[in-house]
Amino acid sequence: MKKNIASIDLGSNSCRLRIANEKGEVLYMDSKPTMLGQGLHKTGILSEESFMRGQKALSEFACLMKKYDVKSYRAITTEACRSALNGSDFIRMIEKETGIVLEIIDAKEEARLNLKGASLNAPKDKEYIALYDLGGASTEISLSKNDGKCQILHTVSIPWGARNAAEAYCLREFSQKQAHRLSTDIKKYVDDFMKKCDFEKYRDKCCLLATSSTPLRLCAMVKNDGEYSRDKNDGACVMCFDFDKAIDAVCHMDLHQRQQSAYIGEDRAPIFIAAGIIFQTIYKQLGFNQMIVSFKGAQDAIIEELCHG
Repeated sequence: MKKNIASIDLGSNSCRLRIANEKGEVLYMDSKPTMLGQGLHKTGILSEESFMRGQKALSEFACLMKKYDVKSYRAITTEACRSALNGSDFIRMIEKETGIVLEIIDAKEEARLNLKGASLNAPKDKEYIALYDLGGASTEISLSKNDGKCQILHTVSIPWGARNAAEAYCLREFSQKQAHRLSTDIKKYVDDFMKKCDFEKYRDKCCLLATSSTPLRLCAMVKNDGEYSRDKNDGACVMCFDFDKAIDAVCHMDLHQRQQSAYIGEDRAPIFIAAGIIFQTIYKQLGFNQMIVSFKGAQDAIIEELCHG
């Protein structure tokens, strides 16, 4: 008897579904924009519009899980629901309307899942992994051993991601002053992370991995792919000076140009400048000249654990 499984990852920008068979082979995958965290930093709550977008996406995913006869699943949600005063209300509404039970995971579990998935792209000749995941409402940085056990030595959750930073720092369009403010604030968290884990001891024995759509979109720009494909550049190694050029190009685009970009698009256009600034600040502060971009992340870890759980 087949035992199809599924993972759902509801972030602050989008909701992702992956359905696999009992061997972990992907049968279906999709991502829908929900902008769950839109306006959250100002109000402290998820808006009525966010509720509706989230419900619409998850209702469609519930139908797809039924179509594929999914027997077990894990559905997680992260910073937007963690920090929203009405996050629990949203969880209850989703279960009532769609039947999907969402689990609000903490920053530590979020880092563990992302590390477990992304580490599949880590080179075997490095003893340690530095990983960062840039979300819509937070950014996690982790240091771990590269031994397949995903033992995190130190992690930090920065309370700024692409969406809430774009709104809070008024970076819908590029502003040198606002970009400097955001970069300065991000540096404080990165410096604290480096100090607490004595990062200088590890850097030369460490590879840098970045997961989320931002590095993958920028990688597609660097390679001049002509389009953004979520998994095309999974595991690609990119020089940081090439990322610098791509981010500089983004910062010189206006909103319309970003909306029309094959690599950014309408949904990401208002938040992509902030995303680029956060992304660049972290790799510069950590002191790497190249990194590996990873499509693999939390969903890969969830599917693997469901297969063997």
